[in-house]
Amino acid sequence: MTVSDSRPQTTGVVKYIGVDIGGTKTAVSAWTSDEELAGKQSFPTAGDHKEILDRIVLSMEELAGAVPSCLKAIGVSCGGPLDSRNGLILSPPNLPGWDGVPITKFLADRRGVPCFLENDANACALAEWYWGAGRAYRNLVFLTFGTGLGAGLILDGRLYRGTCNLAGEVGHIRLAEDGPKGYGKHGSWEGFCSGGGISRMYRDHTGRTASAKLVCSLAREGDAVARDVIERSADYLGRGIALLVDILNPEVVIIGSIYGREEVLFRNRLMEAMEREVLPSSGRVCTVVPALLGEELGDWAALGVAMDGLKRSGA
Repeated sequence: MTVSDSRPQTTGVVKYIGVDIGGTKTAVSAWTSDEELAGKQSFPTAGDHKEILDRIVLSMEELAGAVPSCLKAIGVSCGGPLDSRNGLILSPPNLPGWDGVPITKFLADRRGVPCFLENDANACALAEWYWGAGRAYRNLVFLTFGTGLGAGLILDGRLYRGTCNLAGEVGHIRLAEDGPKGYGKHGSWEGFCSGGGISRMYRDHTGRTASAKLVCSLAREGDAVARDVIERSADYLGRGIALLVDILNPEVVIIGSIYGREEVLFRNRLMEAMEREVLPSSGRVCTVVPALLGEELGDWAALGVAMDGLKRSGA
């Protein structure tokens, strides 16, 4: 398997390894005790999961050395569903064949240090809380708003996972009786507010296929249909956020991916919908902002999983 990206950054001693597993690309990053990126490798997430796991181990060895004398922990960020407590990847839709993969045991056994697993929304919430737009807050919501829509919740100063690690599956909420299908439901929040949802709404109106990135580009250029699609998505984004603000009373809602890149297209309609629907007292104490860590969010997210796991374990 060819390494598509290999970047040495600093010469510091590696203390943490981060692994960000996506549907198309996996990235392995090495971090120093000063939270500086010491190196990174990435490669396609293609082929049998055993091959990917072996490639992750090889990258870790190349980045941190074969003998993990200074390594303290490994953090893995991956799209769900997962069993984080037992370290299992449970058949995510974008990772066919990854059925009950015991990734934390596999990596911990290979490197001799603890390994921790979180879904990507939780991991991004940790990263933005530690280093990004959520610093200094005790109550925040992170929304992925990318391929799908999920939430990571920091409540009362700690990551909230729920009874069976399924807290934050907000994309499954039905916001309309009819509408684009997402997360198995027509009219779901993910159906309106995700890359796939935006593409489907544009196709339904025009009969043409276009990525969310292209639809946003067309909207910026003044295309009427594309603008209508984005405004509809923004309206439902605001409605859904109002529900979360009413229920959770956070200080800040941080939105990644599409919103982070295209805030100017979404913000006005989002805020109009949110202010129309939210309890005024809760709305006044909550701000909505784009993710601060940008394109490096996945790397910081995996580091956050490693550091949070160590804190929880008392190591």
